[in-house]
Amino acid sequence: MLKTEELFLKLLRFVSVTPHDGGAFEFIKAYLSDFEVIEVNVEQTKNLFLYKRFGEGPHLCFAGHIDVVPPGHGWNSEPFEPFIKEGVVYARGAQDMKSGVCAFLQALKEAQNFQGTLSTLLTSDEEGDAKHGTIEVLKELEKRSFLPNYAIVAEPTSEVVFGDAIKIGRRGSINGVIEILGKQGHAAYPEKAINPVHQIASRLDKLAGHLLDAGDASFTPSQMVITDIRGGMEVSNVTPGNLKIMFNVRNSTKTDEAKIRSYVESVLEGLDFSLHLSQSAYPFVTSQDSFVVKALKDALLNVTGQYPKLSTAGGTSDARFFGAFGVATIECGVVNDTIHAPNECCPLGEVQSLVEVFKHVIENFEKEDV
Repeated sequence: MLKTEELFLKLLRFVSVTPHDGGAFEFIKAYLSDFEVIEVNVEQTKNLFLYKRFGEGPHLCFAGHIDVVPPGHGWNSEPFEPFIKEGVVYARGAQDMKSGVCAFLQALKEAQNFQGTLSTLLTSDEEGDAKHGTIEVLKELEKRSFLPNYAIVAEPTSEVVFGDAIKIGRRGSINGVIEILGKQGHAAYPEKAINPVHQIASRLDKLAGHLLDAGDASFTPSQMVITDIRGGMEVSNVTPGNLKIMFNVRNSTKTDEAKIRSYVESVLEGLDFSLHLSQSAYPFVTSQDSFVVKALKDALLNVTGQYPKLSTAGGTSDARFFGAFGVATIECGVVNDTIHAPNECCPLGEVQSLVEVFKHVIENFEKEDV
């Protein structure tokens, strides 16, 4: 068995830019050689599910992705040759999320006794479209009646110091495109044109920044965020014939596409317009009283001396797929402050602490009636 530092450095050396695993999955299968293997590969995406039955009881899954974004420019060291300085490891994927993968692989490697089944789900398609990744494995597990009862996704969730925050849910994401049709004309004869900019001017404040719900104990309000407005020909003497407005809503469980459509249509009533909505992610939330939330909070208290903040902020992750299949899912990982950036880095101490957190969860995960 490798030491945690050795395992972390090994994982970081795999050139696993989406949708490739860079050979990491063959190594992982060998590292957890006493686990059963299910592979679900779709096109270029590789997905790996490893499991071990210890006895009757709940099924706890640790999940994550091996793929990383391209390194880009501006690095002070080789992105796929980890560089250690003053206890901090610099490499692409150090925070997002080979730190988390390393932590749960090591915890699973050291697991001796568990009242149930332990597993890990890994994909090489999370940083991209995620069409052929985690969701495909969950579909296969559902066919086999083998979905986990609980899942911990090891995304970097800490905000300032390790263990200060975990995610018990995620907001969804709905993109919208409004196109207002007018009639192009000469700026000197506005009465002969229909200017969509003038039409929307008195109504724009009812769209920009509008709160679609009041939020709740788990979610902030769902807000319409205008991301782009464009129209016209970039000349000063021609009025535009159409105007396009793009927006995004990070929605809670209290707002959906139908609610957004109804609101936009009420604001734009009387105008000639079209509205296209698309949902790239659906919201989910795990109850604060869930068994897995309590287990992780107790583990963090044991390792860090304090309970974490429970959050649903941020973008999307593969945790949303577990939520869609009814799996009680939370996320816990290292500090998130250099992900996707040049010189991405993570202190070795945080990785070791995360190993201890996951080991505590496993060792103290009491048999639950599920």
